[in-house]
Amino acid sequence: MQTNFTAEQLADPHIAEAESILRKCVHCGFCTATCPTYVTLGNELDSPRGRIYLIKDMLENGRAADKEIVTHIDRCLSCLACTTTCPSGVDYMHLVDHARIHIEKTYRRPLVNRLTRGILAMVLPYPGRFRLALKLAGLGRPLAGLFDRVPSLKPFAAMLRLAPASVPAPSPLAQPARHPPLTHRRGRVAILTGCAQPVLDPGINAAAIRLLTRLGVEVVVPQGEGCCGALVHHMGREEQALASARRNVDVWCREIEAGGLDAIIITTSGCGTTIKDYGHMLRLDPAYAEKAAKISALAKDVTEYLASLDLPACEPKGLTVAYHSACSLQHGQKVTMAPKQLLKAAGFTVKDPPEGHLCCGSAGTYNIMQPDISARLKARKVRNIESTKPDLIAAGNIGCMTQIGSATGIPIVHTVELLDWAYGGEKPSALDVR
Repeated sequence: MQTNFTAEQLADPHIAEAESILRKCVHCGFCTATCPTYVTLGNELDSPRGRIYLIKDMLENGRAADKEIVTHIDRCLSCLACTTTCPSGVDYMHLVDHARIHIEKTYRRPLVNRLTRGILAMVLPYPGRFRLALKLAGLGRPLAGLFDRVPSLKPFAAMLRLAPASVPAPSPLAQPARHPPLTHRRGRVAILTGCAQPVLDPGINAAAIRLLTRLGVEVVVPQGEGCCGALVHHMGREEQALASARRNVDVWCREIEAGGLDAIIITTSGCGTTIKDYGHMLRLDPAYAEKAAKISALAKDVTEYLASLDLPACEPKGLTVAYHSACSLQHGQKVTMAPKQLLKAAGFTVKDPPEGHLCCGSAGTYNIMQPDISARLKARKVRNIESTKPDLIAAGNIGCMTQIGSATGIPIVHTVELLDWAYGGEKPSALDVR
């Protein structure tokens, strides 16, 4: 794609990076075939190619974002299916990240939209606040229908409907601690506790810690670690996201100095994609660039790390698992085979649902901010999963699990919970309903 940025514009490293990305796009349109919003809405401006044109025009002319640009950028799920499809290697992720930062700096959103986004940014990254909000949502759920009648209040209706009927008790394993290996030590890792997942399903990290320690891996839950920054990063709130990244980099660097780390284990793939990008996010910060790159290199999805441990094969379980590959795992991190191979080795029959490349519509806060599009994608995803007639569903991202689980009676569990069970751990509580 031809660009016409001035030398003065290109002196800005962010603009220079955007220009380099834009020049790789050859207008081929392959991305339109795998973009969930284009497939759903059929609007060229709701495809990656269309959004690239909008971003180019906005940045090249040095102008503030307007309502049209914001509408179509907001509809992007950041699922990154387009990057998997693109034959030219267009780095769409960093381009749309830059566009969102520009929007946040130059566009004044309507009052209710600002309020909604502000509430999400102030609540979701903080487990205590999030837990309280979920409990209050139970009281407000009868108001969801009323909120649905006002377009600007639909996100609040979506929040109320997504909130679980009950909030599980916090897990003691989420507290800062060192969990020694139960057999000959073969590694030492830190595990991300995160923000939303320990509130919605504390059993996921508990299963990961149990499994890893049984396999001889020391697991550290570090003091001071918090939200990875993904939620606010995708809102364009870059300073808040970078503050989260710096805090976690400092925490994990201390653990490296204290006893070394073979990996930083992440059980929420949306977080994993962001942490693996810390090196890029902080590349211009002389105090953090090198440290952040080191942390990104150590970040591993839990299935990536487990695949390196050469687990033994188990007897067949007689259960068919539909494996939902979260976009952040298959497109963002390019981890596609490890989860399925681990499940098969653990004795499960694994099926790939049709259209597995298409997003379920969760995408961080997308199912709140874009509830109508999200609902259509959810229905499509659930139909495809149910067509495989599985006994249960496995996934590697809490957002996907919440989204899909709200629309099907088939139990959905985290991949690591099934692996923990297969290798001597507890049966996942979600399977008790069967």
